[in-house]
Amino acid sequence: MSGGHFDFMSLFWLFLIIASLQPLLQQRMLAGARLRLMRAIEKARGSRLITLIHRQEKMGFLGFPLVKFIDIQDSEEVLRAIKLTSDDVPIDMVLHTPGGLVLAAEQIAMALKAHPARTTVFVPHYAMSGGTLIALAADEIVMDSCAVLGPVDPQLGQRAAASIVRVVESKGVKDCDDETLIQADTSRMALAQVRRTVIQLLEGKLEPDRARELADTLSQGHYTHDHAFYVHDIQDFGLNVSTEMPREIYDLMELHPQPTRQMPTVEYVPMPYPRRGNEG
Repeated sequence: MSGGHFDFMSLFWLFLIIASLQPLLQQRMLAGARLRLMRAIEKARGSRLITLIHRQEKMGFLGFPLVKFIDIQDSEEVLRAIKLTSDDVPIDMVLHTPGGLVLAAEQIAMALKAHPARTTVFVPHYAMSGGTLIALAADEIVMDSCAVLGPVDPQLGQRAAASIVRVVESKGVKDCDDETLIQADTSRMALAQVRRTVIQLLEGKLEPDRARELADTLSQGHYTHDHAFYVHDIQDFGLNVSTEMPREIYDLMELHPQPTRQMPTVEYVPMPYPRRGNEG
């Protein structure tokens, strides 16, 4: 009996150990697969590939959602990668992000623009806010035909800076409290700062007057912050944009999976379907 009990407990603990190690092993396998694919893309394109991909992750075993965004750690890592790249080596960057800190996004964008060799940003799904700011720095933007960029107008907390300014202009200074007036002053500075940054990023890509016009369109609060600019919009802006997205970029996105839900909300057979006339 004692031997049977020992065997059962041994199997039980072995199961717990394997179960606890499985997520770590899966992550290591995914990381290895990503690096192999990234090296293959780099060799095919003769470039340095940098990814900035933000998924909604979960914190620990409790499963609390953690929404990721561009932060200072991201900018430090990207700047380090750019520093490690020779001036004559092109840089490719995959962007999939809702945005984040203006300072971090601006640092990445300025470093990307300053790189002497050709720079290309790939947007397979979306690059909003700070992600759009980074995309503007590239020599070429490659987007999926349904991918989107967004406005880069600054936000103060949960409010658009442009909206705070308009409230004060509408009500008048005498009818606003000190806190609102301080926020409006900060908002004006933030709007001017981002506008100036966009103009700098567009230098050499557009004529000065067109660059200032586009900077106003993107940064001065003419749209809601989640407004979507599609490929045809980016083309109308006069930017160098293409929809020739390499298949390998989609494969790379597959290796950055979202956390598994208990019940999937989207399902399909994961294989290409031929045209009806080609079916066997």
